Amino acid sequence: METNYFSEFADRMQKAGLSDAAIRAFKHSYSNLVAGQTGMIAESSIQPVEELPWLEKIQEKSRGHDLLSQTVVVKLNGGLGTSMGLERAKSLLEVKNGLTFLDFIARQMLDLRKKFATPLRFILMNSFSTSRDSVAFLQRYPELGGAAEIELMQNSVPKVDAGSLRPVSWPANPHLEWCPPGHGDIYPSLLGSGWLDRLLAAGVMYMFVSNADNLGASLDLKLLGYFAQTESGFMMEVAERTSSDRKGGHLARRNGTLLLRESAQCLPEDTSAFQDIQRHRFFNTNNLWVRLDHLKSLLEQHGGFIPLQMIKNAKTVDPRDKQSPQVFQLETAMGAAIECFGKSSAVVVPRSRFAPVKTTSDLLALRSDAYTITDDWRIVLDSSNGGQPPAIDLDQNHYKLVDQLDEKLDGGAPSLKRCLSLTVRGPVRFNPKISFAGKVTVENKSGELLPLAAGSYSDCTKTLP
Repeated sequence: METNYFSEFADRMQKAGLSDAAIRAFKHSYSNLVAGQTGMIAESSIQPVEELPWLEKIQEKSRGHDLLSQTVVVKLNGGLGTSMGLERAKSLLEVKNGLTFLDFIARQMLDLRKKFATPLRFILMNSFSTSRDSVAFLQRYPELGGAAEIELMQNSVPKVDAGSLRPVSWPANPHLEWCPPGHGDIYPSLLGSGWLDRLLAAGVMYMFVSNADNLGASLDLKLLGYFAQTESGFMMEVAERTSSDRKGGHLARRNGTLLLRESAQCLPEDTSAFQDIQRHRFFNTNNLWVRLDHLKSLLEQHGGFIPLQMIKNAKTVDPRDKQSPQVFQLETAMGAAIECFGKSSAVVVPRSRFAPVKTTSDLLALRSDAYTITDDWRIVLDSSNGGQPPAIDLDQNHYKLVDQLDEKLDGGAPSLKRCLSLTVRGPVRFNPKISFAGKVTVENKSGELLPLAAGSYSDCTKTLP
């Protein structure tokens, strides 16, 4: 019985105008699925990473600012932030002082160009969901360039019917027959769009990639110089795992080669080892450095794609209808390429380079005085807590959505720069005249929205009313 229906997928993708590179990359993942591969990485097959170079201890030998004309900064901007109730690109969310993620990103780029009088290149990797609004927003920064000069489009791939392994059909909403292929799609997108050849032809050798919602990931000149010095084709920024990072992906070794294991690739019986932060000490910040000439060679070596580990996500074709057909969404992670390059490396960076906004708890911390804005438009942690961000746990019944958070901040966020942890249970309204220090819990069991009185709260539990 035939189980490989790739020709049907290829036909659908060609009709949608997808590039040969995108089709080849999907074929690799689909072939692995048909072959029965699960994408799982068993604990018994890997070893922990025990030692890595630390950014603070690296001796500068190469001046990063001399390499700016050979560098491109790429920001991944495909997400909508639907988990927080957003319907536009998450990067258009106001995060601090009325400025959005894209404001800070644009101002950082323009500041570097001006300071070093160099044509540092910038690319925004959009999805079809984020392109229009993001490009329109950046028109307020015309110095960055128009859409053709700064935009890289993410591909889409068909969802796979879990029963037949054929392209799923959903006439009620054909748009739901497609899904994003994960940020590993950056490699076929660069190739298929022509961007990779254009950059190489312009003498660009170094690419720094990070998520648009991680404002800690600014272009670091010391890291740029160090990356050039290592002559690696690929370098991953990692940070030490804490208890809050137990469920996130981690770095490991297999047969002496570095690899990335995501939570979706962990076998159930390996969960305790996966979450052991003493055994697996480092996690991927998704701040990556790539030598574009090495990338070009790697793509040519494999016939136009990178053989990234497949990640199989089981879903329903309509995520809002659990009775709709079961599908597999085949994805790849761009960090998984660390295993594919002939020479790859990793460097441990301060936690301050990892400040993504995935929840309203993250957003509250960023909006507070726990983070400050530098003259060159970076957002950095205040030094009061020794470089550690406050661990915030907001009640998801009352703070899950951005508008729910906004309605509970009366005039702005409370002071959190000396706060180690803040736990909120029940609906509580805060204001800027409130400050937290140490470990604080605020509880409101009444069910009605109640204000917390102005004042200082340190290492305590406050119960309302």
